[in-house]
Amino acid sequence: MHPIKRAVEYKGSVEFTRSELVGILAFSLRLMDVKAAKELIAKSLEEGLLEEKDGLLVVNKALLAEEEAEEDFFNEMVTHIANSLGWEREEVLEGIKSMRERYGDLDEKVLAYLFGMDKGVDMSRFKDRLEL
Repeated sequence: MHPIKRAVEYKGSVEFTRSELVGILAFSLRLMDVKAAKELIAKSLEEGLLEEKDGLLVVNKALLAEEEAEEDFFNEMVTHIANSLGWEREEVLEGIKSMRERYGDLDEKVLAYLFGMDKGVDMSRFKDRLEL
């Protein structure tokens, strides 16, 4: 689940002060440290996932839903690869991580697809859903 969605569920609102959101992510939910929370907020503002209105950070619900769908797609690929190879999910995630080191900063879904292909897994059912 996306950390911003976890924060929304925790607070029960889509509006946060900056320090409140950092506190929820870092201390209440213990999802990351303060520096990572601030970086996530900055990245989310750039991407439009968060908008600043009247001194508050407001979550863009439509973009959050898209982020969740992409995360689900990645997890679906990881599960498919793990099941096909008889591996644990963690082993597949480590393999994808090593591909990132080899191929650089590609999208995680593309890396998962390439990893599956590299290991001989039939990834054809995901091909049309990848955004290349």
